[in-house]
Amino acid sequence: MMKKTISIVVSVYNEEEVLGRFYEEALKVLGGISWEWELVFVNDGSVDGSYAILSELCEKDNRVKLISFSRNFGHEAAMIAGIDYSTGDGIVCMDADLQHPVECIPEIIEKFEQGYEVINMVRVSNRSAGLIKNLASAAFYKLINLLSDVKFENNASDFFAVGRKAANVLKKNYREKVRFLRGYVQNVGFRRTVIEYEAHDRAAGKSKYSLAKLFRFSVHTIVCFSDLPLKLGILAGVVVAALGGVLLLYTLLTRSGAPGGYTTIVAVLCFMFALLFIFIGIIGEYIAILFTELKDRPIYLVEEVKNMETDD
Repeated sequence: MMKKTISIVVSVYNEEEVLGRFYEEALKVLGGISWEWELVFVNDGSVDGSYAILSELCEKDNRVKLISFSRNFGHEAAMIAGIDYSTGDGIVCMDADLQHPVECIPEIIEKFEQGYEVINMVRVSNRSAGLIKNLASAAFYKLINLLSDVKFENNASDFFAVGRKAANVLKKNYREKVRFLRGYVQNVGFRRTVIEYEAHDRAAGKSKYSLAKLFRFSVHTIVCFSDLPLKLGILAGVVVAALGGVLLLYTLLTRSGAPGGYTTIVAVLCFMFALLFIFIGIIGEYIAILFTELKDRPIYLVEEVKNMETDD
């Protein structure tokens, strides 16, 4: 009976300081598992020495695979590219900075052997992220669960695992250009489970996600998974119309004429225009997403692969 294979997909963007250590730590864990394995590194347009390090690893170990993009396409594109090219019966997606503990891999394999197709890795703590990012992450999941019909695991991360059935669904479907892969993973169905972990300190370098990028990513996620923000305009219109009716009734009953007060009038106008511009912005976000999808540009472009059957 042939051994099953686990594919470890690792997104890489300017991680030259940590790649060697990641490989060493991964070997310690992968050397003790019962499955065959492959390390699939996706070089997402790195401009440092990451490509050279990964090429060297490929030369000395044919179990190390490399997918190199023509430019930087982003973390989401790197992860789906790794899934597209992986050949394993199970696929684990994780970052190269060692915040996602490689020692969780044996437990993930146990879950696959128990028949699970989707394994969500949920952070129980992330001290290195700082108070603001941790609070923002908690608020994001509460908001998306409130707005969306799809219910997400709180503190789920880009560290997750999928079996071959789920991976095939992600390869053939869910090919939007504006993406939230960890959301798709929780939306594909199949038998799923959760493994809790404590995020490690970043081994080297610094996070590639600023608060501004995280905010933009959060907006895209909400737009992708919920149409409720569009419906808020209707609700706001009903509420404002009701308030206007009350004000009109008050004016007629008291016969006091139009309510006086320059400050009141200015405040009401500012509130109404602010509300109007907010909803115009919401509509604009949805239109921007539609425009991106209609252009139908590729999610990523591969310049080179190493140690794969598709090698040129």
